[in-house]
This record gives sequence, C-alpha cells and structure tokens, in this order.
Amino acid sequence: MTSITPKPASASEATVAHCPALFLAAPASGQGKTTITSALARYHKDLGRNVRVFKMGPDYLDPQILEQASGQPVTQLDLWMAGVAYCRHQFYLAAQTADLILVEGAMGLFDGEPSSADLASTFGIPVALVMDVKGMAQTAAAVALGLANFRDDVEFYGLVANNCGTERHAQLIRDALDGRMPLLANLARDPDVSLPERHLGLVQAHEVREELEQRFNLGKAWLGEQAICNLPPSVAFVSQDIAPPERLLAGTKIGIARDAAFSFIYSANTRLLEAMGAQLSYFSPMNDTHLPAVDALWFAGGYPELHAKKLSENSSMLKDIRAFNAQSKPILAECGGFLYCLEDLTDLDEVTHTMAGILEGQGTMRGKRGCQGMQAAMLPEGEVRAHAHHRSRSQNTPAPIAHGKRQRHPAPGESIYRQQGLTASYLHLFFPSNPEAVAQLFSKPIAPGASNQPTPQKQTQG
Repeated sequence: MTSITPKPASASEATVAHCPALFLAAPASGQGKTTITSALARYHKDLGRNVRVFKMGPDYLDPQILEQASGQPVTQLDLWMAGVAYCRHQFYLAAQTADLILVEGAMGLFDGEPSSADLASTFGIPVALVMDVKGMAQTAAAVALGLANFRDDVEFYGLVANNCGTERHAQLIRDALDGRMPLLANLARDPDVSLPERHLGLVQAHEVREELEQRFNLGKAWLGEQAICNLPPSVAFVSQDIAPPERLLAGTKIGIARDAAFSFIYSANTRLLEAMGAQLSYFSPMNDTHLPAVDALWFAGGYPELHAKKLSENSSMLKDIRAFNAQSKPILAECGGFLYCLEDLTDLDEVTHTMAGILEGQGTMRGKRGCQGMQAAMLPEGEVRAHAHHRSRSQNTPAPIAHGKRQRHPAPGESIYRQQGLTASYLHLFFPSNPEAVAQLFSKPIAPGASNQPTPQKQTQG
C-alpha cells in the first residue's frame, strides 16, 4: 500500500501512527454518503476490523447512524469549529488502535470554508467520490474528473457510482473515465438500503435501531465486495501535543437532558466535561418525574416539537426545573433545549404546549428552514465556537445579552439570553473550543448585572 504523509504538526519531531484511511465525499448533498459510509463500516466491522468513523462538520444525526454501523464512537471534525490541532489529535488517537479510518464529508466536496476538501488535504486522506449517477452516463465521468482536477492538493482514490441502473450503465461510466480514475463501485438503486429521513435530516438511530441493522446488512451485500471494499492506502497521522484541560469542574455535578427529545450532544463535549472533573448525570425530561441532585443543568438540542405533549404533561419535572432556576443555578439551553425553556412551544400541527417557562417568550415550529451555519457564541465568559440549524422561531423574548458572530457575514447571529442562572440560545456550542469559558458556564452563579432585565423591548428570532 502507498503511504501519504500529511502536513507536519510542528517543526519539532512528532510520533506517527499509520492507518488505512478513506474520505467519502460527494459533489453535493443527497448523494448517498451516509448510506455508503455506514455500509462500508459494517462490512469491515464484520470482518473483525476496528473501524473508526469521523464526520465532517457540525452534525448530530449522521454520527448516530455511523456509530451503530461501526460499533465505535464517532467524533465530529471541523477545521474552524474544532481547529486543526484538535482534528490532528483525534486522527492520531484513532490511528493508534484502528484498522481503518473512514471520514464522511459534508455537502459538496469544495463547499464551505473550510470544506471537506480542506480537511482531506490537511491530513492527506484520499477521497472516494460518491455520486448519484441516475440520469447520466459519460457526464458522471466528466463531473468526477473535473472535481479531481479542481485542486492539486486533494488526492482522489476513485469514484463510487450510486443509483447505477445496469452493468451497461456502469460500463459507459468506466469507459468514459478511461483509466484516469478507478470506478470503485457501481451500486444499483435499492430503496431498502437507503436510510430513513425527517425534516432536519436522518432519523435518530435509537428510534429505528432494528431497521438500521437490516439496512446495514443489506448495504454490506449491496457493496458486493467491489473495489471500494478493499483497504485504502495507509496514511501517516502525526501526533499533536494537547495539554489536558484543567480540572475546573472537579466535584461539579451536571445533569444532562438526554432522551428522544434531547439528543444532539457532541461526544467531545461530554468527554471534555468529564476531563475537567465534572460528574455527569443523565435524565429524561420526558420520562423522569424529578431532576437528579445536581449543581448545573444542560438542555441540548433535539426534537422537542415531536414530543411536546409528553414534555408538557410531565408537570413534576417542569416544577423541578422552575425551582432549580429560581435558585440561579447554572443552566445551559441550546436550540431545542432553548425552546423547552420558553413559556410555550407550538408544534408543526399548530398545537401549543406549555414548556418550562424559565425564559419569557414563545417558540413556534415552521416548515421552512431557519438560521443555519457556523457562528461563534460571544459570551461574557469568552468566545465559544458553535453552529445553528433549526426550523423554528422564537418571539416575545427579552433583550439578548449578546449575539452569535457569523463566520463569514457581518450581520448579527443568533440571540443569546441570560436570566437567573440560565444561558440560552439557538446555538449549539462546541465545548473544546474554549474549555475555560464552558467551565464558568457550569460552575459560577450568574451575576445579577449579567442577567436579562425586564424590558418592554421584545425580540423575534429565527
């Protein structure tokens, strides 16, 4: 196997771990990347290999699928949100024990700043281009070769032709490639292999676990031991010295909402909290009658709109949350967690449900997409990298204490609210981008002067 060396971590000597690695990217979204990556992960897992999968960008749903397929934790990587050093460290750690590293890209290969191509190039990982070839033949080869020649710093491994109708269809593509790029696989149209979806993307893995197992097994057979199933080239992943975080949360008990309504939780975030000494206690706002005995709360994003009735009817949990907030104890609420903390939430059926009411305002779901994209949360504690992605709006909220700072646009980003001990916004925070600020969010009582004060000025967001 050939070996590809990424850019060095520093001028000083670094240790190197070698591991076969492949980056699955596409010319656009909706080409079948997650379906193919999960099928490939399951294929190698069933051969007894340790498969580590990474997901490019701020995504919660794809990693759930990929984690079930591979049997290993899936970490999100982004050069802006997480940083080069963090990404390098994660690859190096994985390469020490893995038999295969797979990376699933986001959007189109060159879309975004930074893009999937930037991540692949930075670490020297060869790219397998996944393309839906329905309705084209030789043009598929033209698009693939055009992408391969767009930048000279991205190494292409070959083309995966998805939704390929017949062997004749595949042969037309293969002939047009003319040996300039391997056709790694031609995959027939098979709706039984495709993964289930809903309005924000894929359905959460825990909702359809048995169905996913069937689709993984079908997907493994679907690949048919074509060239895509061969181990890719070995990549040299260099070490990155990252000092362990200070134990700023030693002895702090943090309650984390986690159930079907709240599940958009980066594993990197929980690992960091534990590394800083926090004790994590998971609870269900849907099913548990009371809060656990904790010092701080975290309501992450998810799908509260799909479970609003059950959340609203759990009156003892809502009472506990209101009492907790009345003590000005720290609470972080993100996106779906933010909606849960408002006075009420109107779901997609236009039914309004009572929520926790620890922040003034109402949330309303809507069919069209709201704000999305990378932002930095400009908190009083410091800047924390984050992203937004929602299909709802909030209104009649207090004046915000700050706004998100968009990655590439001067307009103010998502509003950030603070009331009692609550910090709330639509932003999903990536904790490792500023561990010290995050530690303050969960450990320090909120100063009265930093809270939102009653104001006649009401806000509409989203």
